[in-house]
Amino acid sequence: MTEEYVQMTPNGYAQLQQEIQNLKKTRPAKIKALQHARSLGDLSENAEYSAAKRDLRHLESRLRYLDKQSRLAKVVKPTSSTMVEIGSTVDVEFLDDGFRATYQVVGAHESNLATQKLSFKSPLGAAILHHKINDISTVEAPEDNYAVKILTIHPAK
Repeated sequence: MTEEYVQMTPNGYAQLQQEIQNLKKTRPAKIKALQHARSLGDLSENAEYSAAKRDLRHLESRLRYLDKQSRLAKVVKPTSSTMVEIGSTVDVEFLDDGFRATYQVVGAHESNLATQKLSFKSPLGAAILHHKINDISTVEAPEDNYAVKILTIHPAK
């Protein structure tokens, strides 16, 4: 099985590394909590032991996932201010209602609409990727298709 690169922005990679470091710092406390709960006796009816074991498993699972993401990371920096790429910040207009919005196109794991970060794999992100200013692109969303116009592509920060 060949593994695919995980494309992300430099900021997304830095956040990934920070989360790994934060989780590694909490690991000793989770292990200590598990050891303490184990010392309390009967493990079959020990809710504290079950919770500590579950917490440690969750932490280890998250670390394995993040480590894999980190190993497969391909940090992408936009090279053009005239074409939408991963890392580009883009002003778009939704042609059906005239609504305008600004998004940064980012890697899939970085996306967060609350902070205007849009995955390049999302319907809107995929529709505008590799397009230029004034291009009109059709977004093929699960519920409906709609058109957006690229108004501005901001230089990378």
